[in-house]
Amino acid sequence: MTDALTGFAPSTFTHRGETRTVYRIGSGPAVIVMSEIPGITPGVAEFGRRVAAEGLTAVLPHLFGDDGRPISSGYLASSFAKACIAKEFTVLATARTSPVIDWLRALAADQHRQCGGPGVGAVGMCFTGGFALAMMVDDVVVAPVLSQPSLPIGITRAQRRDLGLSGEDLDRVKERAAAGICVLGLRFTGDKMSPPERFAHLRELLGDAFVGVELDSSPGNPHGHRTRAHSVLTEDLDDRPGTPTRAALDQVLGFFTERLAG
Repeated sequence: MTDALTGFAPSTFTHRGETRTVYRIGSGPAVIVMSEIPGITPGVAEFGRRVAAEGLTAVLPHLFGDDGRPISSGYLASSFAKACIAKEFTVLATARTSPVIDWLRALAADQHRQCGGPGVGAVGMCFTGGFALAMMVDDVVVAPVLSQPSLPIGITRAQRRDLGLSGEDLDRVKERAAAGICVLGLRFTGDKMSPPERFAHLRELLGDAFVGVELDSSPGNPHGHRTRAHSVLTEDLDDRPGTPTRAALDQVLGFFTERLAG
C-alpha cells in the first residue's frame, strides 16, 4: 500500500464471484467513495480522510487504476482507455445501468451492516459520478452525491441528458426522491465532460429533491477556476476557506453528517 493510503485498512469484498480490494478509514456510518479516473489518487484518499474526520467511515473500493498512485497525463489516459473497454462500465449506451453497480449495491449493504446508522452515503466522481444515483435504488443509500457525472460520454444530445440508468432503476430513483431522499450534484459550468443537460434532466425528473451546485468556470471568472476545471472535490479543489470549491466540499460533508450522523 502506498503512502497516499496510510491510515486506511485494506480488505476485500466478494459478491457473485467478483472480489475487489476495499480501503476503510474512520468509524461511524459508512460513505462509499467511488474514485474518478484514473483511480484512488492521493486527492481521492484525502477526500476520504475528510469524510472520516466527520465521524463517518470512508469506504474506498478499487474500481480501476493503481491504488494510491498520483495523477499524471499518461496514467490518466491509460486508465481511461482500460475503463472504457471494461465490461463493468456502460460508457456510451443510454438508458442502461453499469454492471458494476450490482457489486457496489452489495458493498453498501455490507458496510451498513458493519457500520450501522440510518443508512449509507455514496459519492461518485467523473466516470463514477452517476453511480451514487444508481445505488440509490436500494433503500440503504440515503445520501447520494454526484460529483461531475460523466457517463455516458456526452457525444449526442441523448447521451448528454442520460443519467446512466435503466428505465426500471430510474423509476425507482424518482420514487425514492418523491419519498424524501435528496440528491446532491456538483459540476463546473464549463465542464463539457459533465454536460449541463444532465443536471437539467435531473431537475426535470426530481424537482426540489435534486440540489445542483454549479461552480462558475467561465473565462475570467472571479474565483480563478480554470476554464477546463472538472474535479470539484479533488484535483480542482481550492481548499482555502471562502472559496466556492471549499464551500462545495463543506456542503457535501454537511450533507453526509446531517443524513447519516444526525
